[in-house]
Amino acid sequence: MIDDDGSERPARVAVTDAAAELLARLRRRHGDLMFHQSGGCCDGSSPMCYPAGDFLTSDADVHLGDLSLSDDGEEFVVPVWMSRAQFEYWSHTHLTIDVVPGRGAGFSVEAPEGVRFLIRSRLLTDAELATLGPARG
Repeated sequence: MIDDDGSERPARVAVTDAAAELLARLRRRHGDLMFHQSGGCCDGSSPMCYPAGDFLTSDADVHLGDLSLSDDGEEFVVPVWMSRAQFEYWSHTHLTIDVVPGRGAGFSVEAPEGVRFLIRSRLLTDAELATLGPARG
């Protein structure tokens, strides 16, 4: 991620190649997309993918970052949001959105594909945390 001053800073969120390919296919079908990670129980703990604007974010959510992707040379962005309460627990982690076989929640656009998105995480280093600062609301 490049800051306004041109310096590079680490991202809080990334995507695997498999998830990026699925997002490109889903975008062709549904238009622009977004993710929201609520941290609820059951399927609510999985990242949910919606057509952009179908899930309304508010001050109760944190914008973790944008996934910059490409589909046959066409660039597109998928914003990733998380509930502010959940972010308090995950603020020290780097999150990678992946896709695995299985059926997830019916509200997420990948459900009919027989796959589901999931989050893989790792701890951010002290240097990454110092560089990132707080996430935007």
